[in-house]
Amino acid sequence: MRRFTVAALTAATLGTVLSAVPAQALPGSPTSGPENCTATACHFDVAPGTYDVTVLLGGESAASTGIAGETRRSLLPETVTAAGERVARSFTVNVRTPEGEPTGVEGTPGLDLVLGGSAPALADIRVAPARHARQIFLVGDSTSCDQPGDPYSGWGQQLPQYLRKGLSVANYADSGESTVSYLADPRLWGTVQPLIRPGDLVLVQLAHNDKQTDEATYRANLETLVAGVREKGGEPVLLTPIVRRWFNADGTLNNDTALLVNGLGVNHPAVTRSVAADKGVPLIDLTARTKALVESLGVEASKSVYLYNEKRDNTHTSVHGATLYAGLVRDELVAQHLVPEGRVRLR
Repeated sequence: MRRFTVAALTAATLGTVLSAVPAQALPGSPTSGPENCTATACHFDVAPGTYDVTVLLGGESAASTGIAGETRRSLLPETVTAAGERVARSFTVNVRTPEGEPTGVEGTPGLDLVLGGSAPALADIRVAPARHARQIFLVGDSTSCDQPGDPYSGWGQQLPQYLRKGLSVANYADSGESTVSYLADPRLWGTVQPLIRPGDLVLVQLAHNDKQTDEATYRANLETLVAGVREKGGEPVLLTPIVRRWFNADGTLNNDTALLVNGLGVNHPAVTRSVAADKGVPLIDLTARTKALVESLGVEASKSVYLYNEKRDNTHTSVHGATLYAGLVRDELVAQHLVPEGRVRLR
């Protein structure tokens, strides 16, 4: 997305909902808002860091507004407002360089937000440095990363919309990475580990690209990641990988391709479960959860979860599928008391 300068924004013709801030406008904050927006986007010249964003949604007409930002991250789900109604919503966002995949392009400096939904209406917006945010780091591959372009989407790209102010996703998942390559690349684990602070969650889901990793190495790499998180005072969470959409004739996914058993016979979900049990690490069994969901949908309906219709791809998820899978992760985070229920959105 092109960068908006303050001068260009001032000269731009703002949408009606931004032309007059309503009486119940948001209180002031270090970075104020409507002057940084057009009718469809906002840009804030802020340094890398974590920021609280508070928006006032609604206008004179009925509206429905969602907000995305940075590299196609879903930050706020579509919110419906009646004619004349104003609704305040808040979320916390991580701003970094590169803004998407850690080995990808740098992206646009600062914070960029995009207004979406069927009838977007933004009445006011405020951005301020987050004072008490807890970070959720993601260590993963293309199934969870901030995918740069349609029709792809990782579940980590959709997770922020389910979180309220005070919880931020720092998605350091990267396409093509295995446990071996993630640990070896200084742009990946070498960058993530120093950023971890006491109390931060670090979700680890790596398996799809460990095609030639033997069991001993795979286990040792997971244990290294767990130890590295704990060394910094963070809380590691191991996730088994999402399934591949690879059906048997009987409508089940009970096969090595779907369930991530590699060419050496290494059962990645089984090893991940074992490491979690041995090291006392919380486990989100995303393999079991996604298997149950895909099987319940069946051969035809599950095509929309992946990119089968667009790419004949049974590994990578669509925006729809990534959103469903992010919801499964949210549910497990709450069920296992890893995040308070009050910090998540149920929709």
